[in-house]
Amino acid sequence: MTALSNEDSPVYLRLRRAITAGILRGDYRPGDQLPSVRAFAAEHGANPLTVAKAYQGFQDDGHVEVRRGIGMFVLPGAAERLRAAERETFRTVHWPRIVEAVDLLGLEWDELLDRERV
Repeated sequence: MTALSNEDSPVYLRLRRAITAGILRGDYRPGDQLPSVRAFAAEHGANPLTVAKAYQGFQDDGHVEVRRGIGMFVLPGAAERLRAAERETFRTVHWPRIVEAVDLLGLEWDELLDRERV
C-alpha cells in the first residue's frame, strides 16, 4: 500500500491510497468519521464491496475503529503509523525504481534535485 499514484493498480489499492492520503493530509484526523462506504464508493466510482474491503484493511491494521450503527472513525496515531509505513514502502519499493530509471535514462541527479529548475 502506498499513497503514490499508480492508475494501473487494482481499484482496491487505489482506494486504500486515497484513504491513506486523506489521513496523511489531515483530511481525516483522529476521531473523525470516514465517509460511509456508499458515499466513498459514489465519490470514487467504485463498488461498495470494494470500498468495504479497503475499509476493513484499515480496521485490521488498527488505523480505524468501527462503531456499530454509526460508522468508522480514525484512531489516534493512525497518521504516524501510516506515514512510517509509507516511508518504508518508498525507500524499499519506489526509490530503487527511481534510481534505476534515472541511471537508465542518463539523467543528472543535480538537475533533478535542483527545485528552481523544475
